[in-house]
Order: sequence, then structure tokens, then C-alpha cells
Amino acid sequence: MNPLSATIRNFKHASRILGLDSKLEQSLLIPLREIKVECTIPRDDGSLVSFIGFRVQHDNARGPMKGGIRYHHEVDPDEVNALAQLMTWKTAVVGLPYGGAKGGIGCTPKELSKSELERLTRVFTQKIHDVIGTQRDVPAPDMGTNSQTMAWILDEYSKFHGHSPAVVTGKPLDLGGSLGREAATGRGVVIATEELLADHGKSISGLKFVIQGLGNVGSWVAKLIHERGGKVIAVSDITGAVKNPDGIDIPSLIKHKVSTGTLNDFQGGDAMDPKELLVHECDVLIPCALGGVLNKHNAGNVKARYIIEAANHPCDPEADEIFANKGIIVLPDIYANAGGVTVSYFEWVQNIQGFMWTEETVNERLQMYMRNAFHHIKTKCQSHNCNLRMGAFTLGVDRVARATVLRGWEA
Repeated sequence: MNPLSATIRNFKHASRILGLDSKLEQSLLIPLREIKVECTIPRDDGSLVSFIGFRVQHDNARGPMKGGIRYHHEVDPDEVNALAQLMTWKTAVVGLPYGGAKGGIGCTPKELSKSELERLTRVFTQKIHDVIGTQRDVPAPDMGTNSQTMAWILDEYSKFHGHSPAVVTGKPLDLGGSLGREAATGRGVVIATEELLADHGKSISGLKFVIQGLGNVGSWVAKLIHERGGKVIAVSDITGAVKNPDGIDIPSLIKHKVSTGTLNDFQGGDAMDPKELLVHECDVLIPCALGGVLNKHNAGNVKARYIIEAANHPCDPEADEIFANKGIIVLPDIYANAGGVTVSYFEWVQNIQGFMWTEETVNERLQMYMRNAFHHIKTKCQSHNCNLRMGAFTLGVDRVARATVLRGWEA
């Protein structure tokens, strides 16, 4: 099932649980605005090349829209629509005064030079500058983009609107970025994991973890779990996979990857088939890579007791049904990976205030937001007798629906 179909399915299930009016349900489902633009740039060799850029602004009932910009060859309208809608529910789940948006350009960043990426980013910004803004829509980095991309957007946007540091988040520190932002998504995943485990009378220490993906999020998740006494027994990325039943020395593994660019030939563990990683026996499985990796074809073989969705949409609805029958508990992405957007919100607040916080303050407030959100999700689970995914969806959808009605929506 593609991400948009899965997202709509979860939304409609939550809507039925909440008993929403059918017209209000339809209003919440339809994006506020969908933008598709042509981005033509000169290559370094003087030839011209064109790319298609997208920005979907889903909902602004609770505040300015918020969402990443990804550069990836598979970016398409369905994916961007799904992720924009998920951002609406995600920001509501953690109590941020935001709506949801998402954007991207269909390109392969590795095939473009730094100067070509800069030209592409600036052209894209020129095409959408009048529909984004500090109080309208605040982009952030996503797959294939980074703090440098945000710096280019900030600079190009400011040519039209004056210096506007709060127009994007995930910026370099020298341009108003927030301390703690780099680790935020991974740290939020670990806080969410701690909350779930504590609810079941367990802690990270001593449990066995499997992590798919060792990019920014996966690296921080692995480091923080290792620091807390958890055993990371298997890890994979696009270069390969490593396992060690006694626990991998994560600092050594990350050092090896940084120096060699691969997980291959790591001396602190044995190579394994990356396809076997998701079904490797463990206590907690944390997918930190692409969506749809857990589906009806492999869900039946998953041996983990808990799944923490650090990636966006890693579990298909068919997989959810299998996990429910097996008693596997899934912590949904719209809560589990919300640490990134939460600290992006902190960055936005700091930019507006013109007053920067310490990293300790950022981390303390992130923990507070993540813990409060888990408490509210559990309350929804109890009142609606539903699982954690529907607890999170009913929490997010209910908050957006109430904001929509309070602003004057009429059936």
C-alpha cells in the first residue's frame, strides 16, 4: 500500500472513532494548497536541465505549516501529500502550534555538484517564496537535504523579504540554528522508546535492539541506546549489515563507517544479509530508513516484541494487522520520530525571540514534550480502547478538528 493510501486509511479510522462529521472529515483530508513548479538550471558544463519541485501545504488550523524538503529521485505528488498530512497530525500529537506541509524535488543529489545543488535550491525558492514564510510555512531539511540547503533557502528568501532567520529550521548554528537539532530526531526516538518500555515495566538497559539505517537518525539512536546500557545486536545501512549477539561497540562502528564509508569489514561483528535484519531476533526493532519496509510479506517473520517507527511509514497497514495478532507493540511514527520537528519548533521560537537557548535547555524541553505526548496518547488509547497508532491519530486529528471548528468552520 502506498504512503498516501495508508495515511488516508489511518485518518479515516481515527475519524470514525472520534465520530467526526463527514463534511469536516473531508475538509481535514483535502490539502490547503498543492504547488508544482519547474526548476531549470544550467549544469556546470553549460547545458540546461529541468527538475520538478513540489510543496504541499496540508493544514494551517493550528498555526504556520511545517515540513521538510527532500531531494530524491522518487519524490512524487502522492508521497509529498502523504507526508504533508502526517506532519499535520504529528505536530498536533506533540502539541506544537503548527500545521503540516512537505516538499521536495525529483532529483538525485549525488549526481549534482554542490554548485548545481545551490542553483537548484535557489530556483526552487524563487518559485515558492511567496507561499512560504515565518508565519505561513516553515521548511526544514529532509532526505537528501541538510543545513547547507536551508542556508541557501534562507539567503534566497531574504532577498525578497528581508532577513528572515525563522523562515526555515535545521539551519547551521552560525545562521541561527539551534543547539541539539542534529540529534533531535534520534534523541526523541530514544525518549519515546523509554516511555513505552517504562509503561511495560522495562527499561533500555539490558534489552536487545536491532536498528535499520545508520544515517543521522539511526546513528544517534544507536549511540544513545548504547550509552543507556542497551545492547545493539544488529545494524544495517545501504552498504551492508553487521551483527554481534553480545552487543556491537557502537562508537567503534560509527568511527569505522566515517573512516571507510561502509559497514563492511567491521571487526567488531559478523556480516549478515541486510534482508534478514528486520526479522532478526531481538526485543526492540527500530526501522530508521525508508517507508514500507515492514509489510505483509515479512511481518509474519518479525520476532521483536516492540517496533519503534523512527522512519516515516515503515509499517504498512497489512503489517500492523499481523503485528496486532502476534502481540507485537508498534510505536507509531507520528509520535516516535517527532523529536526533529519539536526541536525545529524550538529553533523557530528562538529565531523569533532573537534569544538562543543552551543545549541542556533544548534537551530538557524536548524530553518534556515527548513525555507529555506519550501520556496524552495513552489517555486516548484507554478512552477509545485502541492501539498506540490509533491513540496517536485520534489525538492529532481531534486537536486539529477542534481548532478548525473553533476558527469558524461550519457544516
